[in-house]
Amino acid sequence: MNAVIRSGTAASGQAFRIKRVDHTGFTVSSLETSLAFWVDVLGFRHLYTWTFETTPFIEEVVGVPGAAARVAMVEGPGHMIELIEYSAPDDRQIFRPRSCDVGSVHLAFYVENMDALLARVASAGWRPVGDVQTVPSGERAGLRLIYLRDPDGVTIEFLQHPEDAPKQAKPARVRAAPGASLNPKASLNP
Repeated sequence: MNAVIRSGTAASGQAFRIKRVDHTGFTVSSLETSLAFWVDVLGFRHLYTWTFETTPFIEEVVGVPGAAARVAMVEGPGHMIELIEYSAPDDRQIFRPRSCDVGSVHLAFYVENMDALLARVASAGWRPVGDVQTVPSGERAGLRLIYLRDPDGVTIEFLQHPEDAPKQAKPARVRAAPGASLNPKASLNP
């Protein structure tokens, strides 16, 4: 499904348009822990890590006087994630909003074999906020989805189309030895 992106016009009368999404950024408490999750658990590729000391450049970009941070970029299927660990200023705060709290954000991924992924993700400390749900009807009937949250409060959603579930193995056909009976009521004594 392709969305139609319209151009906009600035107050100056000049036209603009958004060309594409580049990345999604998350502020994290530990760059190493977050990289381990995104790279080792989800299989994203670590592109680079940069260190930004306190300079007018980083202060202006993030709008925080005294800011200093390490930034890592990871790339997954069709999207990049920027992980940011701030070391300054000293008055940083930790917010763990609920999904209903204004300012809460999440990123959603379509996956294959959600149950296997959930087992892998749980081993890294990410926990579901509820149980896997299945859309009962409508355009998305059969779609399975779940929100998960890491220890920092970062929320991601996994979605699985019915066709992306693992195929159920067919029961093995039992063949009797020549002269044997497959009738469970048959006597074991000749």
